[in-house]
Amino acid sequence: MNDGLKMLETMVGAQLAKEPLPSPDRIRELIGQIRQIPLCADVSDEQAEELARSLENSHGVSMKIGSMLTSKDYVPWLDAARADITPYYWNRYRQLLAEKGFSGDVLVTLDDVTDRILNLLENPAKTESWDRRGMVVGHVQSGKTANYTGLICKAADAGYRLIIVIAGIHNNLRNQTQMRIDEGFVGRDSARLLSNRDDPAQRFIGVGRFDKSRRPVTFTNSIKDFSKTLASGVGVPLDNLREPAIFVIKKNSSTLKNLISWLQEHNQRAGTSVIDAPMLLIDDEADNASINTAKGPDEATRINGQIRTLLKLFDHSCYVGYTATPFANIFIDPDSETEMLGEDLFPRDFIVSLDPPTNYFGANRVFLEDSEAILRPITDNGDLLPLKHKKDFAVTALPASLEKAVRTFVVARAIRLARGQRRKHCSMLVNASRFTDVQRQLRNEVHALVDRIRASIRVNGALPEAKALQDAEIAALHAVWLDEYAPGSEFGWKDIQPLLLESIAPVSVVEVNSRSSGNLNYSDHEEHGLNVIAVGGFSLSRGLTLEGLTVSYFLRNSMMYDTLMQMGRWFGYRPGYDDLCRVWMPEEAEGWYAHIAESIEELRDELRSMEAVGATPEQFGLKVRSHPDTLIVTARNKMGSGEKLVVSIGLANKFAETAILNRDADSLRANRNAASALARALAAGGKPLSSASEVTGGFLVSDVPVGPVRDFIASFVNHPGSLLTETGPVCQHIDDRAETELASWDILFASLKKREDKGLSDASLGVTINCPRRSAGKESTESTLRVTNKQRVASRGVEKTGLTDEQVEEAEREYRERDDARPAKDGGWNYPDRIYRAKRDRPLLILHMLAIGREDDDLRQTEPVVAWSISFPGTALEEKKVTYVVNTTWVRENFSEDLEEEEMGGDDDR
Repeated sequence: MNDGLKMLETMVGAQLAKEPLPSPDRIRELIGQIRQIPLCADVSDEQAEELARSLENSHGVSMKIGSMLTSKDYVPWLDAARADITPYYWNRYRQLLAEKGFSGDVLVTLDDVTDRILNLLENPAKTESWDRRGMVVGHVQSGKTANYTGLICKAADAGYRLIIVIAGIHNNLRNQTQMRIDEGFVGRDSARLLSNRDDPAQRFIGVGRFDKSRRPVTFTNSIKDFSKTLASGVGVPLDNLREPAIFVIKKNSSTLKNLISWLQEHNQRAGTSVIDAPMLLIDDEADNASINTAKGPDEATRINGQIRTLLKLFDHSCYVGYTATPFANIFIDPDSETEMLGEDLFPRDFIVSLDPPTNYFGANRVFLEDSEAILRPITDNGDLLPLKHKKDFAVTALPASLEKAVRTFVVARAIRLARGQRRKHCSMLVNASRFTDVQRQLRNEVHALVDRIRASIRVNGALPEAKALQDAEIAALHAVWLDEYAPGSEFGWKDIQPLLLESIAPVSVVEVNSRSSGNLNYSDHEEHGLNVIAVGGFSLSRGLTLEGLTVSYFLRNSMMYDTLMQMGRWFGYRPGYDDLCRVWMPEEAEGWYAHIAESIEELRDELRSMEAVGATPEQFGLKVRSHPDTLIVTARNKMGSGEKLVVSIGLANKFAETAILNRDADSLRANRNAASALARALAAGGKPLSSASEVTGGFLVSDVPVGPVRDFIASFVNHPGSLLTETGPVCQHIDDRAETELASWDILFASLKKREDKGLSDASLGVTINCPRRSAGKESTESTLRVTNKQRVASRGVEKTGLTDEQVEEAEREYRERDDARPAKDGGWNYPDRIYRAKRDRPLLILHMLAIGREDDDLRQTEPVVAWSISFPGTALEEKKVTYVVNTTWVRENFSEDLEEEEMGGDDDR
């Protein structure tokens, strides 16, 4: 970027930061005005328009403030202290964010949000001893680092003298976090501070370029984690510091031990065992803090205890855990509610839920709103790259789907070039194995593919279109263009083909794991952008940011429920190219992700509702513990114990279905008999299926007494892997409310409008049911049927069945009016089923008579497989939990690879 263009971008960005949501015309007006300045006169019209489009993407973004819960004894302090606070560090950081293109609306909201969080900490000037514990719940790759960097700046302005950031369990993540703290708070390159041979002027970076009159002391740097030698070399005791001190450390037992020891040896007040300085501890991976299953319970307990020991060294301390999932182990892993609320890291004082900006490319967008446009199934890995493989597996060729993903990346980058995004980072992710030897082979195969494509483009890419397409590689790129991007594109192939060489020429393929030298240092490539295909495993799965991530290939299948979202490196911000993003993954993983996204949104909705009634963090913690998906998280966390687990769950306002079924003849027969008995009981009660209402989705019988429903559930043979539908707890939940809220039911017998060709119809229940076709998931066995790879039985939208048109419209209108609700890219709305559940007066039982087979199978002579779903309404009564006993043996047998991976703590390089 030339100096004139850089100055133009800085000056226009600084002005736009003061204007919430400026229009495209206003952006171009400012650019035109500032281009008149002689220093910006060399900016071309093309460069000016490229800048305008870039600023449109960033400054058309808004953000809401989110929700928070506080303890009953919370006393605000910030407003009263504000007159004595000079916002030196915050002002520098705000200027940096404005320079980076943060919109005025986002900056105002970030200012408000960080003020709210600071206000929830304690006043650092308070002389009595204090100890605050809180949590901030964000979204994966949504800007949590920007948020806590802003909090650090404001805490330093307010008088916090010592700040400790625990930045994850991997060196590359700690180093990346240190560089961001250097840029946003310290203002100097911490690595260069070690060398006196550097030009001192070059040591100032980020905020240090605006004002360097005050300089925080850093006891770690972007190359090395904390060590006693490094810290002692700073030569200044904490008591003598005139500016705040900051440590950015890895979550590692040895590092924590050294830090605690050094603080005890050098910094405690004479005659006491405590340190006076007000301390803020930020835990950037709080869901990995309470119990870190990666290294087993003993190691986890050690890290947990060390964090608490660290806090106790200080007379005045505040712990703030940042996490992307409400399913943090801090809530779930303690063996009892009493233990959860004890002297652990529970956020007893406050919980803040952050809302992402409107341009956030997150789980809702990928898996719930625009999944058809973004997701591509991996079905061809087979023997070439099986999901389950050993560390000595030999990669002999790439699946066609991975080759297509690489070509999609090349075409997508060409489109970005056509849009003027020449200096932007552009990345692709390949996460297909946890073994470093396999990752190395994959890297080599992808590198060879990129070389072949590059060679073909060099030779034939400049030929006329007809001749160029005779080249097999260019023809394959053209096919990708037609499949993925041509419909509705602002460009034609004539615009894209000339850019293919520029697209692929700088692309490098790097291996990113614990033993590789792969370089993902984007800051070294700010001038022209880094263009990279990153091949890795666990190192790419938690915390590490891939800038400009456009295409992802994710060949993993996991029930690591509370950490699965962290693997979603494709979440984040994609200004000006979100429509180009594609994610390849197995359908099983897609099903898990969609389910988790829905569950997390349920808990965020709960938090919003609880804020409105003044609930406390303790009450939210109990709500998380009683969420049905806690069954899955607990089963995974504890499956190494070989014991049966007792978990208390609340089923009010929840959806449950039998997506895993027994496949043996006796169970299948028993479940068909249960369905027949239900139909007979309805007929005996004057509600035969022949008189049922024909509605979208099947035949509806309304206002049914609870008895026949309860008998059906009790006689249905449940599979042990279908944890939530365990017969005893479901029946107990029904029995507890059989005379009140669950006394009357709606029952939908699911049916297609007409029978499919080669489909199955069944008349055994007194009406002809055209059985919905469902495939058997790839993980099905002779004894176990997993309904589809996504393990979903009911169709989307089924929970509106039985509601009036007015109730449906009200639910959808309320959803559209939410601050965080957005339509899909095509302008339509994909409404989540939970919004209809909230309007239900009666529970809904859906009885499925399924035709199991592939799309082209002739199923006319088969017998239906019975499954069920229940939409439980919310409760106005005191919520009674029901007790589940989870058999961890079945979980371990089916998901042992998850446990092995976490026990190793990541990629296997043994």
